[in-house]
Amino acid sequence: MARELVHGTCVALGRRAALLRGASGSGKSDLALRFIALPSDATGAPMLVADDQVFVEPRGDRAPLVRAPETIAGKIEVRGIGIVDVPFLKEARLVLVCDLVDRPDMPRMAPKPLERTVIAGVTVPLVELNAFEPSAPLKLKLALLRAAPHDPN
Repeated sequence: MARELVHGTCVALGRRAALLRGASGSGKSDLALRFIALPSDATGAPMLVADDQVFVEPRGDRAPLVRAPETIAGKIEVRGIGIVDVPFLKEARLVLVCDLVDRPDMPRMAPKPLERTVIAGVTVPLVELNAFEPSAPLKLKLALLRAAPHDPN
């Protein structure tokens, strides 16, 4: 299967990436901005991969590669400010999809094992988060760390 252009925002912790999906205004870019502001530690540096559009390229039984289209690489939309340049990671391995939901729809506990979704023909673990909760960037980091063992790399 060839690479696929997906609507969403992608962030990474080290080389492990999460694709943030949701409707316009659901907080994809806002959550990404707060996530990449987290400090680096032994688990890696939080980085932007792509905002708004992401190329997902299957790699057989390995986690798919994610990249930004060249025209938007290193750019993120900051609502009320505009498009700004930020450091970014050229590519990472997609190990998690995060669907952004409203607070009333937020599950208290994630199912075990995690639900899964198909992106570019590859099955990837799925979680749901409310992007506007103050703890959302930390929850995203924890979810990325928990999803990493699903990556056969």
